Amino acid sequence: MNQSVDHLISLAIELGATGAEVIDSSQISVEESLAALCNGDPPCEQFAMAPGCPPHVSGPSGFRIWQRESAHAIVVKIEIPSATLFSEERREVMQLLHEVVATVEQRAKKSGFYNARAFAGGSCKNIWCSAHTVCRVLSNGGECRNPDRARPSMSGFGINVTKLMQCAGWNSAKAIRTPSNAAESTSWVAGLILL
Repeated sequence: MNQSVDHLISLAIELGATGAEVIDSSQISVEESLAALCNGDPPCEQFAMAPGCPPHVSGPSGFRIWQRESAHAIVVKIEIPSATLFSEERREVMQLLHEVVATVEQRAKKSGFYNARAFAGGSCKNIWCSAHTVCRVLSNGGECRNPDRARPSMSGFGINVTKLMQCAGWNSAKAIRTPSNAAESTSWVAGLILL
C-alpha cells in the first residue's frame, strides 16, 4: 500500500499541488457548526446552487460514514499569493485544485482504493459553471457538465480545514481571508482524498 500512496502523492505534485501528505482518516475533524455556516445568517451565496454543496450533500453524518470506511486520506494544498484569492485568477486556482483531487481520486480507484472520494474547496457551480444560470443536474436531473473534474466542497461536510492542514504538518496560519491583509503574503487552498 505504501508504494501506491507514494505514487498518488507524487501524482498530486505533478498535477500542480505544492504539497501532499497522507494522514489517518480518523484525524479529520468534522464539525456540525462548520457545515451549518453554509446556510448561516447570511447563507453562502452558493447555498443550494450545486449538487456538491448543502443541502444536496449528506453533510457531516454522511462524511463520518465514509471516514470510518477509510483508513487513510491524502491532503493536498496549493500555495498561492494571497492576492490571487481576490482576483480573476481565483477561479483558475480552484479549477486546478478540483482537477488535482479528482485525478488523484480516479487513479486511486485504479490502484485498488475502490471507495476513494475526493473533496475540494468551493462550489462546483461557481468554479465550473458560473457562465450558466443553473446547474443542469439540479434544474432538470441532467448530466453534470464536468463529472471528471468537479468535486464536492469540504465546507458542506463540516471538515475543519485548519485542523486538516495541521494534521498534514503544515502551518495553517497562512490562510488569508480578507483583501486588506492579502498584500505580499501567501495563502493556500486545500483538498482531500479519502482512500
